[in-house]
Order: sequence, then structure tokens, then C-alpha cells
Amino acid sequence: MKFAIVGAGAIGGLLGTRLALAGEEVVFIARNQNLAAIQQRGFRLLLEDGSEAHASQVRAVQDMAEAGPQDVVLLTLKAHQVREVLPELRALFGPHTLLVSMINGLPWWYFQKLGGAFEAKHLDSVDPGGLIAGQIEAERIIGSVVYPAAELVEPGLVRLIEGNRFSLGELDGSRSPRIEALSQALMRAGFKAPVSKDIRSELWVKLWGNLCFNPISALTGATLEDICRFAPTAELAAAMMAEAQTLAEKLGVNFKVSIAQRIAGAEAVGAHKTSMLQDLERGRALELEALVGAVLELGRITATPTPHIAAIYAVTALLAQTRATPNKPR
Repeated sequence: MKFAIVGAGAIGGLLGTRLALAGEEVVFIARNQNLAAIQQRGFRLLLEDGSEAHASQVRAVQDMAEAGPQDVVLLTLKAHQVREVLPELRALFGPHTLLVSMINGLPWWYFQKLGGAFEAKHLDSVDPGGLIAGQIEAERIIGSVVYPAAELVEPGLVRLIEGNRFSLGELDGSRSPRIEALSQALMRAGFKAPVSKDIRSELWVKLWGNLCFNPISALTGATLEDICRFAPTAELAAAMMAEAQTLAEKLGVNFKVSIAQRIAGAEAVGAHKTSMLQDLERGRALELEALVGAVLELGRITATPTPHIAAIYAVTALLAQTRATPNKPR
């Protein structure tokens, strides 16, 4: 299969390297130093056991039109970066191209093919005015939940921290031949790629932690185990998760684990910095809307009070604003 990786960072690098080594045709959409490194040396992957995998023959281009139509587009950007690539993205689409959404947080497609009373809704927090939905047909989209943790150590080099599971799901919950073929391709590359009949419920279990642990870590500089072992922040996280569970269940979400189990799972990860804390430390924009703002919007849509989530959103948004304008007169 022909795969385009849009977002040649940590997760994109992990996916593209392993897919290429499994015999798939891979092209990275990259820019600047990352583009130059991949073109010169391919993509390298440092594995958990210290060994290295090297996909030396992968292609990398900046212009999506140069890559041309693909069988599968893996969208591994930050949520707030999707709008930036829309003008070029359609150059990767053929009549049957799949777009796999591998983005943290609530996606722009959340209500598409959901059915029921909320079918016509869209999330302004992650897709103002429905621009993304207007450019990417729902029929192309495969939902995904990304479990691995990885980091881009330097241009063209990713270190896998842990994990190898990418759950996949059709937006309508069907088990189609195309999603089976995609799952098989990922499994040949060494990943666990189960097909979910309810990708939204699985997405929520990950989001459940992200919506509280990410902003709390950005505000405090704490790791996951720090947050979970300090009683006041563990209680705050539990309160935020309870609010989220109430609104999500109104949307038909089924939580198969408890809040206590989800917090214990985060604690077990250990002294890990969340992606939001890493972005803050590196001066990058925060994924605040997809992880927290969109949950607040769902609270409004479902008429569910979310006071704890709203308070953490407010102070984290202010943190992001002050970091973006550090020299602003006081």
C-alpha cells in the first residue's frame, strides 16, 4: 500500500519507519531540517531495547502534490495544525484514499456518522466554521486511538518510549474490507491494530486522562506519577474525569474502566512528562482546545456542568497566552 505520513514527528516517524521496513511504500511530508535529514539519511528509530531500526530508502517531500495520490494518509499532526495543511492535503487524495485521524483529543469528525440527536453537530473549538469537515469527506475517514509514547530526538530520529497499539475504527462502527486491509498492513509492520466497533468510546478512555493530566502537568511541571501520588491533584483529576464521564455518557459513550483504574494506569506510566508539558517547555503551541476546550463545548451541547474542567481550562489558556507574549507590558 502507498502511505503518506502527514506530520513527520514522533508518531509519524514511528509509523513510517516500521511500515517502510515491512515493505510498504512510504512518503513523509516534512519540512525544514526534518525534511533534509530524511532525504539524506532516511528515518531512524531507537527501540525500547536500545536497538535501532533504519528505513534508509523512504521518500520525503515538502510539496504534497509531488507525493501525489495515496492509498492511505496518516494524519499525525497536532490538532491545531490540521487547518494549516488543508490547502495542500487534497493533492494526496485519490477516489478511494483513506485518511486516518491519529490526533490527540476530540477530533473534528466526532459527530459525523454518529447518528441520533447529535448527528448534525460540529465542534467549533477544534473546527471553527466547519472548515476541516468541508475539505475532508466523512467517507474517507478512519478514526484511530494512538497509544505509543515516542519523542523526536533530532531531525530524522525518533525514540520509542513504550507502546505499539493503534486502534482503528470506521466512524459508523462497521467492520469494512478497507479497515481490515489497513489493520493487516499495520500488523505486518509490528503494531497491534485492533478494529474497534466503537472507536469513540475507546477515544474517550485516552482523552479522559489527557483532559486532566496534560493541563495539570503544564501548570505544575509535574510528571504523571507526581500528579497521581499527590492527593490534592489526584482528587482534582478525578473530579474533572467525573464531569467528563457524565457528559460523554449522554453521547452514548461506554466507559469500560473506572476513574480509579484510569488514574492508576497513568501512575503506572511513571515519571513521564505529558505532551502538553513537553510542548510548553519547548515553546510550542498547546493542544488545549482539542484536549480541554472541546470537552467544555460538549458540556454546553449536552447541558452538563463542568466547573472543574472550566477552571483548569481558564488558567491553562492564560498560561498559554502569557507564554506566547512574554514581553507584553504589565
